[in-house]
Amino acid sequence: MAGAQFIVQADGGSRGNPGPAGYGAVVLDARTGEILAEAAEYIGRATNNVAEYKGLIAGLKAARELDPDARILVEMDSKLVVEQMSGRWKIKHPDMQPLAAEARGIAARGNVEYSWIPREKNKEADRLANEAMDAGKQGRQWEPGPRAAAPAPAVDEPLPAAPAPRAGWAAPADLGAPTTLVMLRHGETPLTPLRRFSGSTGTDPGLSEKGVWQAERAAEALAARGTVQAVVSSPMLRTRQTAEAAARRLGLDVRIEEGLRELDFGDWEGLTYAEVMERHPEDLTAFFGSAKAKPTGSAESLTSLAHRAGQARDRILARYPGKTVLVVSHVSPIKTLVRLALGAPPDAVHRMELSAASLCAVQYYSDGNASLRLLNDTAHLR
Repeated sequence: MAGAQFIVQADGGSRGNPGPAGYGAVVLDARTGEILAEAAEYIGRATNNVAEYKGLIAGLKAARELDPDARILVEMDSKLVVEQMSGRWKIKHPDMQPLAAEARGIAARGNVEYSWIPREKNKEADRLANEAMDAGKQGRQWEPGPRAAAPAPAVDEPLPAAPAPRAGWAAPADLGAPTTLVMLRHGETPLTPLRRFSGSTGTDPGLSEKGVWQAERAAEALAARGTVQAVVSSPMLRTRQTAEAAARRLGLDVRIEEGLRELDFGDWEGLTYAEVMERHPEDLTAFFGSAKAKPTGSAESLTSLAHRAGQARDRILARYPGKTVLVVSHVSPIKTLVRLALGAPPDAVHRMELSAASLCAVQYYSDGNASLRLLNDTAHLR
């Protein structure tokens, strides 16, 4: 069964919370939907969350027994467990921490993804959890019975060859079509190759000759894909010029979104990193050490940028639900939106490369989850 691809659906319940508790889990073949294994157990007095984690652990162990190298999509109706195991929420409760650690140690790192599903899509695991609690009420443990036919899996595409968050998995039908933000960094300006700080309060340079060429190449690539349905841009000149090149090819108008402008770099505007280090060493060190620190003379930190960029994102998602939107912006806002989509810490923006006229893409689902599909793609420039 080498190269297997499984769906693990798990659930847990407690009649009293805390109270008599049990869990259930099923392992499905990701391609056919066939139930390959079931697990359930009455665990005595416990909370819902403990039971859910124990269901997850049992499902992962069952999948590992079938194939220790399999790729696994875990589907649960517990938002808490999904978000915590995906790394987006912290695990603060002491009862949860060892259970989460045990779950992470079962399958090879990178082979497991997590996805929330509504309760009605998790019927098999829920049934098993209730059977386990019923058995416990009768003073016995659950025993497997005749296996019912499995419902159709929530995905209908094969997994990709290489691990990637949610890649190859279709959105659950009840969530509707995701909204896709294709984020394009503007083309080069005269300041870009010199690596000078160029924010929202400097000279507002336009595109250089090379930047115009880059914008046209990006526009060609986007037009060839034929999926973009709207164009939204930062108000800065370089982004508007880049957006207009794409809009002409796509036959669309450009909508300006103020929240997409670049960070205010204050007294650092127009300076190189070396020049800022020479003139404002303490402020520069603080800026790279804390998301709350501000460039010298600026009123804006990475924390405040995340707030306004997140608000801009939310306005775009509300205006264009289920559509593919080209978002033309700058290094800092795009990195920030990628970071927020990944649930990564603030300093993650300093660990990303984002080339001029590069493309990123994030899909946003109605349940609040996001999936990074593309990062720093420059194939259209080669």
